[in-house]
Amino acid sequence: MPKRPKRNGSGEHGAPEVGRRGLTYAAAGVDIDEGDRFVDLIQRHVRKTHGPRVLHNPWGFAGLFRLDYNESLYKKNFREPVLLACTDGVGTKIRLAVDMNKFDTIGIDLVAMNVNDLVVQGGEPLIFLDYLACGKLLPERLEQIVRGIAFACREVGAALLGGETAEMPDVYRPDDIDLAGFAVGVVELSRVTDPGRVEPGDIVIGLESDGVHSNGYSLVRTIVKHAGLDLHRKYKELDTKRPLGEVLLTPTRLYAKPIVKLLHRYTVKKVISGMAHITGGGLADNLVRALHPGVDAVLDGDAWTPHPVFPFLQKHGDVSDEEMARVFNMGIGYCLIVKRAFASSVRQQLKRMGERPVVIGKIERGMGRVVIQ
Repeated sequence: MPKRPKRNGSGEHGAPEVGRRGLTYAAAGVDIDEGDRFVDLIQRHVRKTHGPRVLHNPWGFAGLFRLDYNESLYKKNFREPVLLACTDGVGTKIRLAVDMNKFDTIGIDLVAMNVNDLVVQGGEPLIFLDYLACGKLLPERLEQIVRGIAFACREVGAALLGGETAEMPDVYRPDDIDLAGFAVGVVELSRVTDPGRVEPGDIVIGLESDGVHSNGYSLVRTIVKHAGLDLHRKYKELDTKRPLGEVLLTPTRLYAKPIVKLLHRYTVKKVISGMAHITGGGLADNLVRALHPGVDAVLDGDAWTPHPVFPFLQKHGDVSDEEMARVFNMGIGYCLIVKRAFASSVRQQLKRMGERPVVIGKIERGMGRVVIQ
């Protein structure tokens, strides 16, 4: 794994000391020794994500990953491989993690927000990198985040190939943390998702979410503050075994693993017409990206029950139905548009893989809209 810390954000490993008794980097707020200790702490988590395609390159300036075809590394060759790449963060959900002093799930969110987007295009994740910025480098705290990142990478089959840790006391307050990620995947050109394949009669299957996931947390935190909610209290409307803060920190569901498995089972027939990861903008604004101008997705709003956290937030924040639907996933975290003849089989396969699939609508002739009835 390439060495992570570039702690002043300028690309330098560290600034020189000025004389034996003069100014030091540590005195300026950046502790190189703590950064090195952090790297040592996370090495075991990172190595667990490496497979035979990752080339050993300790202390290199970049991670190395094989793309050439080798029968012992790949089960099949890509005739026309296309690389996929995306980047995302966890937004202000990281602020909630700081408030709760709980950092073991936010790394899962980071990976999920990236690879769930990536598999929408029909591909599979290969590598992942993270960027972690903070005001004060606290190795044990940041190790929890990287542990979550590594766990999620193993779950989805991506190698955690490297990362950057920036300690910037002049930019962030001591408790502040910012988190972003970058994923790269691969897909066969002929298998790239194409909205033009969506046809009237196709079925829309929704995969239930585990809660708020990682969008809308500026509104979530405003509701908590406005209503005087206690993050450490257990509310009967929610999970009585966990305080509100932990419920809100429930990580984004990792849809990538079951989606990749499903896609691999249909290597000839194009059973899945389109997909959408339901993030900021809600169900309507994300599913519409999977449509072409000649069709509508007509959804039954009563086909699923929103996760309890949504009515809880809506009630305490006095938020309108329209605003809730525009900001949150409202219980559906991922959508697949499937050929009618295969819809039942796809649902059963997803159930066996641990998902909670629900038929939420169908495709009709239209104008490229999502209509929720």
